[in-house]
Amino acid sequence: MAGSKTVDFYNRIRMLRTERSVSRQQLADAVNVHVQTIGYIERRQYNLSLALAMRICQFFDLTLDAVFSGRPFEPLGNELLKPPATEHTH
Repeated sequence: MAGSKTVDFYNRIRMLRTERSVSRQQLADAVNVHVQTIGYIERRQYNLSLALAMRICQFFDLTLDAVFSGRPFEPLGNELLKPPATEHTH
């Protein structure tokens, strides 16, 4: 399934692995895939199943939208600088 074509989703897997000192091999073992599959996913060269995406999210204890997105993620610094959303009550 690997190839040079990128898929239409983005992920934060590499950042999460680095932040938590998790190797590709450790993540691959935890979600039951080959280590190369993790690299393909990180480079957006593998169209993973929803089941695999959920296993990855469970490993990191995060929601699907915290790890995967249909649009490029903004740098985390930008997200931290945004003013908090305010609720309007009527």
